Amino acid sequence: MTTRSQRLSLIFSCLGHTYIHFFTAFYFVIVLALEGEWGLPYHELIELWTLGALLVGLGALPAGWLGDRWSAVGMMVLFFLGMGVASIWCAMSGTPGGLLIGLAGIGLFASIYHPVGIAWLVRNSDASRGKLLGINGIFGSIGVAAAGAVAGGLVDVAGWRAAFWVPGLVCAASGLALLYCVARGWVRDGAGTAPEQAPQTASDMMRVFAILLLTMFLAAIIYQATQTALPKVFALRLGSLAGEGVLGIGAMVALVYGVAGVAQVAGGHLADKYPLKPVYIGAYLLQAPLLLLAADVAGIPLVAAALLMVTFNVAALPAENMLLARYAPQKHHGLAFGAKFVLYFGSGPLAILLVARVAEATGGFFWLFAALAGVATLGGLAAVMLPKDRSRAMAASPAE
Repeated sequence: MTTRSQRLSLIFSCLGHTYIHFFTAFYFVIVLALEGEWGLPYHELIELWTLGALLVGLGALPAGWLGDRWSAVGMMVLFFLGMGVASIWCAMSGTPGGLLIGLAGIGLFASIYHPVGIAWLVRNSDASRGKLLGINGIFGSIGVAAAGAVAGGLVDVAGWRAAFWVPGLVCAASGLALLYCVARGWVRDGAGTAPEQAPQTASDMMRVFAILLLTMFLAAIIYQATQTALPKVFALRLGSLAGEGVLGIGAMVALVYGVAGVAQVAGGHLADKYPLKPVYIGAYLLQAPLLLLAADVAGIPLVAAALLMVTFNVAALPAENMLLARYAPQKHHGLAFGAKFVLYFGSGPLAILLVARVAEATGGFFWLFAALAGVATLGGLAAVMLPKDRSRAMAASPAE
């Protein structure tokens, strides 16, 4: 393993984290333009992403298995090339059926990143894993933030097809660049030293996994539903604050997720300094009143509520990942995180259907955010049942 390989693995892993969150969020802005051009209702168009969202989750375990058994670098090349080509397919689509196929392709290839890309980064590092993973986590948030601004800008300047074409070409070019680096021997799978793991009992392991299965699912529902609905909510409630066109709405979404992304660093600091359990519980319970506020406000108060509720949602991730890594057997870390991402992204279709059904039935989103406030409260109460910290020796773990 060389220093060059370490640097390039960090670069391409961070690029990949940006791209997956970009490509799994940009359709929520593009759909606002399709409503007018295709003359189809919002709930029908947003449901076209349901299959893609499902594949992001379902593909995680087989992708991780192939990364372990075949090649992590090879899977990353497939990730970049496949997702780029699928986006270009979407740009060329003229019917909902064609767009459905392209979005499904984006979801399938997007499923490669989390179980493969983060593990690849860890294997290519011997020290400062927490720092590298923190940097990587910020790039994921940059992807969500950029999705709104970039897609909105491209839609306004060149139309919705450009919002698929341009990112698709950039992503595919990144795959070709990684392939070139592999061919030159500059990048390899890597085999760094394994991080230390805190001791745990079998009963603690079972207890933590049972609770985390529930809390991770609930957190994912909140995040996925909020990410899906916010562009439309802003379009309905911000009025002149967002200006005309899609760009202003996309910029507001970018502001929310860009600022909230920094919360992963703050959340990681709290998780390093304080016991994980109260940090995790607090991040959950603070979301509930903010979600209730977002249910019924407009203008600047809506933007502020959205920013804070997303901030607390992502701030919980470092503590959650540290809990999972701490209580999972070292030899099964990949499987544990693969299972997390199956659960996390597998919740996407349910969240999308929830958003679509509430929008169809009520014409608004009050009851969506009210329901999500209840979900956050339930998650906080479930986290109360986690065991107390018995050691400050925490295992290094990926941030989403």
